[in-house]
Amino acid sequence: MAEYEACIMGLRLATDMGIQEILVMGDSDLLDIVTDGRLVTTKKNAEGVDVPKTRADCTTEDLKKWEKNAKAKKWLVCGLGPDEYNKIQSCTTAKEIWDTLQVAHEGTSQVKRSRGTLLYSQYQNFTMKEGETIQEMYTRFTK
Repeated sequence: MAEYEACIMGLRLATDMGIQEILVMGDSDLLDIVTDGRLVTTKKNAEGVDVPKTRADCTTEDLKKWEKNAKAKKWLVCGLGPDEYNKIQSCTTAKEIWDTLQVAHEGTSQVKRSRGTLLYSQYQNFTMKEGETIQEMYTRFTK
């Protein structure tokens, strides 16, 4: 459980910092599947349209991708409580789970921008109240 939580905290921090590349010791394909969703296993049908492959049509590489997806899903789901699980139970890929949890916890990019603007405005307008000690002001600032 601690390893899972540390992994999630690290991924959140990396996302918040805008980091584009992460070196993962162990199975870095899991990170690719979670963040990029590289799980396309399709083939062209007689009409030339992409359709999902059946298990019999999958290559060894395709099957490895699906195995990695299952492993990544397990990592993401194992630490969730009932409320969070309800949000992701219909997701079929690790990428969908990750995106759903990210929006649930952080909001969309528009919400994050709005929150940042609001916090910046509150910071700009923060002043010491009349009769307030420095300690009281600091306590109010750090809440």
